[in-house]
Amino acid sequence: MKMQTIDFVQAAERALLYEVTVNPKPGLVDPSSNGAHSDMDVYTFIDSAVSLQPYLSTAVTLAQQFNGNRSLTALFEELRQAGIDAEKDMFNATKGVNTHKGAVFSLGILVCATAYLTAQAQPITSENVSQTVQAMLQGLSEHDFARLTQKPEKALTAGERQFLKYGATGIRGQAEAGFPVVMGVALPYLASTTGDMNGRLLDTLMMISRETEDSNLIKRAGTMDILPWWQGQVDAYFTMGGSKTEEGLNYAKTLDNICIEKNLSLGGSADLLILTVYMAIVTDVL
Repeated sequence: MKMQTIDFVQAAERALLYEVTVNPKPGLVDPSSNGAHSDMDVYTFIDSAVSLQPYLSTAVTLAQQFNGNRSLTALFEELRQAGIDAEKDMFNATKGVNTHKGAVFSLGILVCATAYLTAQAQPITSENVSQTVQAMLQGLSEHDFARLTQKPEKALTAGERQFLKYGATGIRGQAEAGFPVVMGVALPYLASTTGDMNGRLLDTLMMISRETEDSNLIKRAGTMDILPWWQGQVDAYFTMGGSKTEEGLNYAKTLDNICIEKNLSLGGSADLLILTVYMAIVTDVL
């Protein structure tokens, strides 16, 4: 399957916009609710998504121009430098609100990996993309977390704090492993779903949130104990029929209200849904 440069960028933009459109998402911004995010709305996400177009194009260009004689970790380092500028563009577009910082990292990697495979005349499959991502990110967690104890507390990111406190590697660990939740759980699940797009993606988001240690959920709750509690809520949602029943949809709205009250958000799961939608588009699942 050979795609033109613009197709990769458009696929990524569609993934960003599909995610924010899905509703009702517990604790997350969508057209019907701002969730547990008082500083942003759906228009903030649209502005953010548009601001990332140049970066996504750069991710494709870097992959196409990459010298294959070098380690793919060098390609990731080039992408990471471009990501620094992309974050600045995002914050300028959103007036300082963090909408897609996680996606700059993870979606940029997938766009770069898929463009690299195409440049090498390799098919875009879950296995090929996962292996390429693993080669790009080899040693990432060890490198990024090596000297955290020497870093000032105020300078630590939420992911770094969770690593020090719980040993959780977060999105870095997921990425370094080739996004196993996306490739092995979410994408096959989405491919098996039927019905309208909103329902399929809402159910996929809920499945993702059950199968991952959502770093944003942990951060908001202040404890890993939130994970088994949340898994129970997701189980109840699917027992009620998920998006395919009125009871299930009403329960999703109830969960949104609970998340708002408790200031909880599934930001990590939302990022993985973006990646899942992107992979679904470039592999013809959607």
